[in-house]
Amino acid sequence: MTLDFSKIKFVVFDFDGVFTNNLVMVSEKGEESVVCNRSDGIGLSKLKNIGIDLMILSTEVNGVVKKRAEKLKIYCVNACEDKLNKLEEEVQKKFLTMEEVAFMGNDINDLECLKSVGLPIVVADAHKDVLGYAKYTTKNKGGCGAVREVCDMIAAVKVIENV
Repeated sequence: MTLDFSKIKFVVFDFDGVFTNNLVMVSEKGEESVVCNRSDGIGLSKLKNIGIDLMILSTEVNGVVKKRAEKLKIYCVNACEDKLNKLEEEVQKKFLTMEEVAFMGNDINDLECLKSVGLPIVVADAHKDVLGYAKYTTKNKGGCGAVREVCDMIAAVKVIENV
Protein backbone atom coordinates (compact mmCIF):
# COMPACT_ATOMS: atom_id res chain seq x y z
CA MET A 1 0.00 0.00 0.00
CA THR A 2 1.52 3.33 -1.04
CA LEU A 3 1.09 6.42 1.03
CA ASP A 4 -0.09 9.55 -0.69
CA PHE A 5 0.48 12.54 1.52
CA SER A 6 0.32 14.86 -1.49
CA LYS A 7 -3.49 15.07 -1.69
CA ILE A 8 -3.92 15.96 1.99
CA LYS A 9 -5.45 19.40 2.63
CA PHE A 10 -6.89 18.89 6.12
CA VAL A 11 -5.30 17.08 9.06
CA VAL A 12 -7.47 16.19 12.04
CA PHE A 13 -6.02 14.93 15.31
CA ASP A 14 -7.47 13.17 18.30
CA PHE A 15 -5.92 14.61 21.47
CA ASP A 16 -5.40 12.07 24.25
CA GLY A 17 -2.93 9.43 23.17
CA VAL A 18 -1.88 11.46 20.12
CA PHE A 19 -0.72 14.79 21.52
CA THR A 20 -0.24 13.10 24.91
CA ASN A 21 1.16 9.79 26.11
CA ASN A 22 -2.38 8.85 27.15
CA LEU A 23 -1.62 9.30 30.82
CA VAL A 24 -3.35 11.78 33.08
CA MET A 25 -2.13 13.30 36.33
CA VAL A 26 -4.80 14.05 38.91
CA SER A 27 -4.12 16.39 41.82
CA GLU A 28 -5.65 15.94 45.25
CA LYS A 29 -8.14 18.64 44.22
CA GLY A 30 -9.21 16.54 41.26
CA GLU A 31 -7.56 18.78 38.66
CA GLU A 32 -6.23 16.89 35.66
CA SER A 33 -3.12 17.64 33.64
CA VAL A 34 -1.32 15.96 30.78
CA VAL A 35 2.11 16.10 29.17
CA CYS A 36 2.49 17.18 25.55
CA ASN A 37 5.55 17.33 23.30
CA ARG A 38 6.66 20.89 22.50
CA SER A 39 8.16 19.88 19.16
CA ASP A 40 4.67 19.11 17.87
CA GLY A 41 3.99 22.85 17.77
CA ILE A 42 6.79 23.44 15.28
CA GLY A 43 5.47 20.70 13.02
CA LEU A 44 1.97 22.13 13.17
CA SER A 45 3.33 25.57 12.27
CA LYS A 46 4.99 24.08 9.21
CA LEU A 47 1.65 22.74 8.01
CA LYS A 48 -0.18 25.99 8.73
CA ASN A 49 2.50 27.90 6.80
CA ILE A 50 1.91 25.83 3.67
CA GLY A 51 -1.88 26.15 3.84
CA ILE A 52 -2.88 22.84 5.42
CA ASP A 53 -5.98 23.16 7.64
CA LEU A 54 -5.70 21.64 11.11
CA MET A 55 -8.17 20.56 13.75
CA ILE A 56 -8.25 18.74 17.08
CA LEU A 57 -11.33 16.55 17.49
CA SER A 58 -11.69 14.96 20.90
CA THR A 59 -14.28 13.18 22.98
CA GLU A 60 -12.44 14.37 26.09
CA VAL A 61 -14.44 16.81 28.22
CA ASN A 62 -11.45 18.22 30.11
CA GLY A 63 -10.58 21.86 29.36
CA VAL A 64 -6.90 20.98 28.96
CA VAL A 65 -7.65 20.01 25.35
CA LYS A 66 -9.02 23.48 24.54
CA LYS A 67 -6.17 25.21 26.37
CA ARG A 68 -3.52 23.32 24.40
CA ALA A 69 -5.34 23.98 21.14
CA GLU A 70 -5.53 27.71 21.95
CA LYS A 71 -1.79 27.77 22.61
CA LEU A 72 -1.15 26.00 19.29
CA LYS A 73 -3.72 28.22 17.51
CA ILE A 74 -5.62 25.22 16.17
CA TYR A 75 -9.37 24.91 15.82
CA CYS A 76 -10.62 22.45 18.41
CA VAL A 77 -13.82 20.61 19.17
CA ASN A 78 -13.77 18.68 22.42
CA ALA A 79 -16.48 16.85 24.35
CA CYS A 80 -17.58 15.58 20.93
CA GLU A 81 -19.88 12.58 21.16
CA ASP A 82 -20.06 11.87 17.40
CA LYS A 83 -16.63 12.43 15.92
CA LEU A 84 -17.45 11.18 12.45
CA ASN A 85 -20.48 13.44 12.09
CA LYS A 86 -18.44 16.46 13.20
CA LEU A 87 -15.58 15.52 10.89
CA GLU A 88 -17.91 15.18 7.90
CA GLU A 89 -19.50 18.52 8.77
CA GLU A 90 -16.09 20.26 8.86
CA VAL A 91 -14.96 18.62 5.61
CA GLN A 92 -18.15 19.78 3.89
CA LYS A 93 -17.68 23.36 5.21
CA LYS A 94 -14.22 23.40 3.63
CA PHE A 95 -15.55 22.06 0.30
CA LEU A 96 -13.19 19.08 0.54
CA THR A 97 -13.64 15.37 0.13
CA MET A 98 -12.83 12.77 2.78
CA GLU A 99 -10.02 11.59 0.46
CA GLU A 100 -8.26 14.91 1.14
CA VAL A 101 -8.30 14.35 4.90
CA ALA A 102 -5.76 12.72 7.20
CA PHE A 103 -7.04 11.64 10.61
CA MET A 104 -4.63 10.72 13.39
CA GLY A 105 -5.96 8.67 16.29
CA ASN A 106 -5.10 5.98 18.79
CA ASP A 107 -8.17 4.15 20.08
CA ILE A 108 -11.58 2.73 19.23
CA ASN A 109 -13.37 6.06 19.61
CA ASP A 110 -11.38 7.12 16.51
CA LEU A 111 -12.28 4.07 14.46
CA GLU A 112 -15.14 5.53 12.39
CA CYS A 113 -13.04 8.55 11.44
CA LEU A 114 -10.05 6.35 10.58
CA LYS A 115 -12.24 4.23 8.31
CA SER A 116 -13.67 7.27 6.52
CA VAL A 117 -10.66 9.39 5.56
CA GLY A 118 -8.16 9.15 2.74
CA LEU A 119 -5.19 8.87 5.07
CA PRO A 120 -5.88 7.12 8.40
CA ILE A 121 -2.91 7.42 10.77
CA VAL A 122 -2.36 5.86 14.19
CA VAL A 123 0.42 6.34 16.72
CA ALA A 124 2.94 3.59 17.42
CA ASP A 125 1.28 2.68 20.72
CA ALA A 126 -2.30 2.79 19.43
CA HIS A 127 -4.76 0.23 20.73
CA LYS A 128 -4.54 -3.07 18.82
CA ASP A 129 -8.16 -2.74 17.68
CA VAL A 130 -7.34 0.23 15.43
CA LEU A 131 -3.92 -0.76 14.10
CA GLY A 132 -5.33 -2.63 11.09
CA TYR A 133 -7.23 0.43 9.88
CA ALA A 134 -4.18 2.67 9.49
CA LYS A 135 -2.40 3.38 6.24
CA TYR A 136 0.43 4.81 8.32
CA THR A 137 1.58 3.96 11.83
CA THR A 138 4.02 6.44 13.35
CA LYS A 139 7.43 5.40 14.58
CA ASN A 140 6.92 7.59 17.64
CA LYS A 141 4.44 6.90 20.40
CA GLY A 142 1.64 9.31 21.25
CA GLY A 143 2.94 12.33 23.15
CA CYS A 144 6.50 11.53 22.08
CA GLY A 145 6.71 13.44 18.80
CA ALA A 146 4.19 11.43 16.75
CA VAL A 147 2.36 14.61 15.72
CA ARG A 148 5.64 16.23 14.65
CA GLU A 149 6.59 13.11 12.70
CA VAL A 150 3.40 13.26 10.64
CA CYS A 151 3.58 17.03 10.16
CA ASP A 152 7.17 16.76 8.91
CA MET A 153 6.23 14.03 6.44
CA ILE A 154 3.29 15.95 5.00
CA ALA A 155 5.25 19.21 4.86
CA ALA A 156 8.16 17.51 3.07
CA VAL A 157 5.85 16.10 0.39
CA LYS A 158 4.06 19.42 -0.07
CA VAL A 159 7.35 21.34 -0.40
CA ILE A 160 8.67 18.88 -3.01
CA GLU A 161 5.39 19.27 -4.96
CA ASN A 162 5.90 23.03 -5.15
CA VAL A 163 9.55 22.95 -6.24
